[in-house]
Amino acid sequence: MGILIVPNPTFFLSVDTEADDQWSVEGRRRLSLQNVHCLPRLQTLCERYAVRPTYLVTHEMATTAESSDVLVQLRETGQCEIGAHLHPWSSPPFRDEDLRGSYPCQLPDALLERQLIELTEAIENHLGVRPTSYRAGRYGLDGRILQHLESLGYLVDSSVDPLFNERRLGGPSFAGAPIIPYYPDTREVCRPGESAVLEIPLSAETLPRMPKFIETSYVSLSPRRRGALKRLGLRPAYLRPSYSPTSDAIALADGLVARGVPTLNMMFHSSELLPGGSPYNVEADDVERFYDSLEQIIGHIVTDLNAIPLTYSEFGAQQRSLC
Repeated sequence: MGILIVPNPTFFLSVDTEADDQWSVEGRRRLSLQNVHCLPRLQTLCERYAVRPTYLVTHEMATTAESSDVLVQLRETGQCEIGAHLHPWSSPPFRDEDLRGSYPCQLPDALLERQLIELTEAIENHLGVRPTSYRAGRYGLDGRILQHLESLGYLVDSSVDPLFNERRLGGPSFAGAPIIPYYPDTREVCRPGESAVLEIPLSAETLPRMPKFIETSYVSLSPRRRGALKRLGLRPAYLRPSYSPTSDAIALADGLVARGVPTLNMMFHSSELLPGGSPYNVEADDVERFYDSLEQIIGHIVTDLNAIPLTYSEFGAQQRSLC
């Protein structure tokens, strides 16, 4: 299946819309939802630049009145998309052992399928829309998930981060994955194949940029060795205000567009909008700096790079029409 290359890049802004502090066992157990009240401010910022975010929603965010009411109000504006985000510890039927932070790709197949069905139906029943875009919690994607997503009618996955490697923790590695959209091979999700679910990788690569075969080796290094290279000036860059300085994020976007990469794919967590909701933005001042960086990056991408904002499923539907 081919990918349409357009004169202007496409820009996606996606938000893993989940409970507060999903980095700790206590946060996973408590499932506080305070960050949902921060989403209207984000939505207002996005609309200033005609950006329609994709909110990738966990089970607890879809089914709890405190959060579902806010998400339904956002959906009814018509200025966003509601997708799905599976956390094994909060998507029923869940197991206590998954509170340690399991990856979806670690689940037994029958449980994985049941959780994906339950999450999809919960979003449809509580938020009024059947999701067709998806991101695995902790990027825990494998070929089984793609097959289940296809059977459930999903168009798009965005779990692949080309710089991600958590094999040491039992998670996946996406070393060598493309940075442009592709239809994956269900036997090896980092290479193109015949899946009907379009993969839109997150925008991430090293600065300075390395040839792909060297980047693949870099991603396979231990965090300690990567840290040593960072001290020498080689560093990862992401379209994530909490991960990369504004200047690096803008340099990343500029480099991708200059090479003709057709997509710019940003992500962060809804909990990053709440002081103390994540490890990244602990104080109110941290959140304000996050918003300042976010607006600078969005403004540059939309205004200076003339990117066209779309939701994941809008782009996925465009691509499917080509096939």
